[in-house]
Amino acid sequence: MYIVHSTFVVPDEKADEVISIYHSRSGIVDKAEGFQRFLLLQNEKKPGEITVHMEWDSKEYFMRWVQGEDYKRIHELEKKYPDQELASIIPSIDRFKVVAY
Repeated sequence: MYIVHSTFVVPDEKADEVISIYHSRSGIVDKAEGFQRFLLLQNEKKPGEITVHMEWDSKEYFMRWVQGEDYKRIHELEKKYPDQELASIIPSIDRFKVVAY
C-alpha cells in the first residue's frame, strides 16, 4: 500500500469553505486503477491546516494517476477557482510506503 498526503494551510475563516469544496468533489480519482480511499483531514488544533489523504495499491498506480489526463484536468480547474488566495496555495506533499499493518 502507498499513502499520499497533500497538506495545505488556509486562513482559519476559510477552512469551512475549503471543506465544502471537497464535499462536492468530482470523485474522478475514486475510479482510478489502484485507488483505495480518500479522506479529508482537518487538524484539531490548527483548523486552517487541511490534509488530503489518499491510499493506493502501490506507488506505481499513484504515479500513473499523476501522469494521466484526469489528474491534469482536475488540477487545472483548481487554478481557475474564483478565490485567488485559495487557488494560489501550494500544498506540502508527503508520500509513504506502508511497511507494516
